[in-house]
This record gives sequence, C-alpha cells and structure tokens, in this order.
Amino acid sequence: MSGTFRLANETWEALFRAQATLAREFEAAGIWGDLPPREYGVLYALTGQVDGLRITELMDDALLTQAGISRLVARLERRGLVERRADPDDGRASRIVLTAEGREVQASVGRRHARHVAEAMTRALTTEQLEQLRELSRALVAGEQP
Repeated sequence: MSGTFRLANETWEALFRAQATLAREFEAAGIWGDLPPREYGVLYALTGQVDGLRITELMDDALLTQAGISRLVARLERRGLVERRADPDDGRASRIVLTAEGREVQASVGRRHARHVAEAMTRALTTEQLEQLRELSRALVAGEQP
C-alpha cells in the first residue's frame, strides 16, 4: 500500500470520526430540542430562500433520496414549519418555503447550534487551524465527482 493511499484513508477516517464526535456532542447537549438534525438541515437550507427550493434542490443539502426528503418535508409541513407553493416556472413542481414559525424555529436552534459549534471548534483548534480546515474542506467539496 502506498504512503499516499494510506494517508488518504487515515485522513478520511480522522475527518469522519471528528464529524461523528461533534455530532454526538451536539446531540448530547440538547441543542436540537425536538427537531432532529436532518430536519434542522432542511430549515437551514431554506433560510434566505425567498422563493423556496424544489425538492430536488433540497436533496443536495440534506443528502437524502427523493423519497426520504419528501417524507421529511411532509413532517415539517405537518408541524407548520414549511409549506409548499406552486413553482411559477413549472406547473408540475412545487417549491418548499419556510413559514414564519419555521423561520423562528430555525433562528432559535441555529443560534444555539452556532454557539456550540464555535465552542467545540475553538476548544481544539487555533484560528489558523480553523482557516486551514475551512479551506481544505472547501477544496474537497469543490473537487467532488459529478
């Protein structure tokens, strides 16, 4: 096994473990309230989207299948956090938008989450390391396979 091959796999494992460790920490802290992290992710993706997003656009952010995201959106709809609106560009499609309550819930959970993320990240990393990690993560996203 080449050194680069091994390094790439060790790096992936470290990255994966770091994300999983922080996710468990956030869950234990109760920052999500009664909103599962994936549901918060959809509310976050819709923040600032005045015209909302199509289900297919949400799939990219939530990393779910179309059926999975449809069920998740239906749950958020029942809770009054999102609503479907007709897509003016495609009569067969709809756009998902935040309701006023959805915006309030997202903002409240988002503030708690942002504080906890900042505490966790700055506890372990310097400002320079945070900048490096941000740039490295952006490079990984930019280099994704089609």
